[in-house]
Amino acid sequence: MDDLSTSLKNSDQSATDPMKIFAVWLQHAEKTEPNDPTAMALATVDADVMPNVRMVLMRRFDDRGIVFFTNFHSQKGGEILTSHKAAACFHWKSQRKSVRFRGPVEEVTAEEADDYFSSRARGSRIGAWASKQSSPLESRFALEKEVAKYAARFGVGDIPRPDYWSGFRICPLSIEFWSDGKFRLHDRLRYDRETLDAPWATSRLYP
Repeated sequence: MDDLSTSLKNSDQSATDPMKIFAVWLQHAEKTEPNDPTAMALATVDADVMPNVRMVLMRRFDDRGIVFFTNFHSQKGGEILTSHKAAACFHWKSQRKSVRFRGPVEEVTAEEADDYFSSRARGSRIGAWASKQSSPLESRFALEKEVAKYAARFGVGDIPRPDYWSGFRICPLSIEFWSDGKFRLHDRLRYDRETLDAPWATSRLYP
């Protein structure tokens, strides 16, 4: 297979596993992106089917999909728990590449959530308790007061994961790789499958 980390222009469409291509692209982005190569734009829809998009950090990925963690009481948490669908886009400016994911969303297991939560910095774990994510905040002081309250509550002991804080996995039915081309004649290669256990089909798209 040609080196897809450099360009899609001559890519071999017999490459049947897009997650392996994603792993190669991410590995290269980690060497060149100045900040947060795992940052992705996450798109969801609300009850009125009005779209929302925001930046989040992908924390894990495997053959099943890409994983991020959040407060389930947040706006994105509520929207995903209602629709169980999402889309995400990585854009690596230094590489002039992007990757789009689209598909159903599942909750990660409690074990996965506990494992990641325990790896976070202590301040971030306290913040997960202190922040009523997406709710109106009357002042910065109110947030700092909550942080101080939970810092005192947990002291120097263990900080458990809140039951409303966990992770989501986007299980893609579609993955598109985009690579910049001269005169805006970009390379686009898309992988699609009808179900999560179906084989991937590839297609090239006009720029």
